[in-house]
Amino acid sequence: MTNGTSGTDYEGIEPPDRSGQAEAFDVIGDRYDEAFPHKEGQVSAGEWLIGTLPAGSRVLDLGCGTGLPTALQLADAGFQVTGVDLSGGMVELARKNVPAATFRQLDIADLRPGGPADLGRFDAVAAFFALLMLPRAEIPVALRTIHSLLSPGGLFILSMVEADVDDFAIPFLGNTIRVSGYLRDDLHKIIDEGGFDIVKESSYTYAPEVTDVPPEEQLFFCCRRRD
Repeated sequence: MTNGTSGTDYEGIEPPDRSGQAEAFDVIGDRYDEAFPHKEGQVSAGEWLIGTLPAGSRVLDLGCGTGLPTALQLADAGFQVTGVDLSGGMVELARKNVPAATFRQLDIADLRPGGPADLGRFDAVAAFFALLMLPRAEIPVALRTIHSLLSPGGLFILSMVEADVDDFAIPFLGNTIRVSGYLRDDLHKIIDEGGFDIVKESSYTYAPEVTDVPPEEQLFFCCRRRD
């Protein structure tokens, strides 16, 4: 696993600290899908991609988790799907769940321009609850990285939990993870500054099936790369 940070996009911020993040999801495994069985917002955003892109398009599922539901949904629609996740355990589950897709254990920092992993350009990138695992200082950098991964006019789906927190430790399915979030208006500004136009947005109040994860307001943004 490479977490190096050399390169223009990561100058001026602290090196990414992922300590404990991947390990937590290695332990959680497919219990994540048991805790979050209803993903209407995520499925709906995937349907937007399916209705907008031609079959055969290249799509990156960033923070793919177990591959369910997004990588499977998009692969079944005839897209060429590549999924990446920091957790090796999640990548193993995704390969079993979605054999038609390709999965790699990578950090988003690995995908930056000039970074160690060159996956080429994509017609769309989906980042469902992936960027909330980053400290706030890194999220604009991650958005620039996603912008660089997209072909001109490419599509981008972002989902976040609405919360005014930065690299905040929370209990999560018997483990501890660190999360960041923004209030909706602040997130609009960050998406715009990242070079994206919001085409469609929605929100859902979500109550997981477990008691140690409180109800949350989930935000979904369907965007297009602005060139």
